[in-house]
Amino acid sequence: MKKSIFYVAITALFIACGGVKNTQKAINSGNYSSAINRSIENLVDNKTKKSNQPYVILLEEAFKKNEERELQRINYLQKDGNAANLEAIYNCYRKLKSIQNRIQPLLPLEIYDEGRSAEFHFKNYDDKIIATKENLSKHLYNNAIELITNASHKIDYRKAYDDLLYLQKINPDYADSKAKIEEAHAKGIDYVKVGMENNTEQIIPEKLEEELLNFNTYGINDLWTEYHNNPLPNITYDYKMDVALKQIDISPEQVNEKQIIKEKQIKDGEQFVLDKNGNVVKDSLGNKIKIDKFKTVRCNFYQFTQFKSAQVTGVVTYTDLKTKQQLDNYPLTSEFVFEHIYANYNGDKRALESNLISLLQRAAVPFPSNEQMVYDAGEDLKGRLKNIITQQQFN
Repeated sequence: MKKSIFYVAITALFIACGGVKNTQKAINSGNYSSAINRSIENLVDNKTKKSNQPYVILLEEAFKKNEERELQRINYLQKDGNAANLEAIYNCYRKLKSIQNRIQPLLPLEIYDEGRSAEFHFKNYDDKIIATKENLSKHLYNNAIELITNASHKIDYRKAYDDLLYLQKINPDYADSKAKIEEAHAKGIDYVKVGMENNTEQIIPEKLEEELLNFNTYGINDLWTEYHNNPLPNITYDYKMDVALKQIDISPEQVNEKQIIKEKQIKDGEQFVLDKNGNVVKDSLGNKIKIDKFKTVRCNFYQFTQFKSAQVTGVVTYTDLKTKQQLDNYPLTSEFVFEHIYANYNGDKRALESNLISLLQRAAVPFPSNEQMVYDAGEDLKGRLKNIITQQQFN
């Protein structure tokens, strides 16, 4: 028991030393945030614990160095005078305030060996955060309006959307930012109209055509792309996607037969053991000795395989409706195989293995119609079409 306690204590000591060492290493490498986080995590559990004293000293050091560096960075960015730096300045101030808010509940933090409390000279950053947020909000809004007003490409609307979305996050309901977000989004969407052509000279099941063009089931509309199989009159479409089915091959209905002959020795009762004179052999207790009696059984096993396949091939083509140029085309191929195995036999069924016996419980079934085969092939076709749509990039 004492050994167990000793080993636990030694292990805990090693872990503690490793934690302090890693925290000091973080400070030495300039990773002050990591050092502050490590120190606070340890002190939250027990700030008066003697083994946690190193974290008090390290937190004091990391806080001071982090504050100095962040304020120097803010000063540099402000002197640069570029409005694009406002977001970085805003985040620096918020980070400084956040660190103070996390340390505040732990105070006072005593350093026993020095007989003093750790020093944290907190500052009130509220006014600077509010002022910077206001300047940043104005910059984001004006930049977004500029992009929307003078957009030369849809990517400009998307940049405006991102700026406005961030503006909503830091300053909800600023000016008419909500309405501008909706405007930027609507103008930044790529609209794709979808058409389908049947060049196979065969009738495609109506249900399959509906499902192939039901893009709501694909889940492929993203933030900046919408597919419409029923084009709307009030939308100017950017691209067209044509799904052209070129060929449908359906094999004849086939039934293949295979005969297997099986033989097996099976137990067929018992018999007495006889000596060379024909007398029954007995054991030491006078009991007659019996052994298993075997016989060979034979069975003719007839296996039937029903087979039919359907293959649908086509091509998916994307066209830029503004330039009338073809962008991409993708081959589209899908196959469905119907296969059903059943069997019967002639002879002694005991000669068959269990996997063959299970087939005897099956019977022939009607072949699916050509229309059903094409529809079943279309189930795989939908998955392949979704992959094509997912990988297509317009910008």
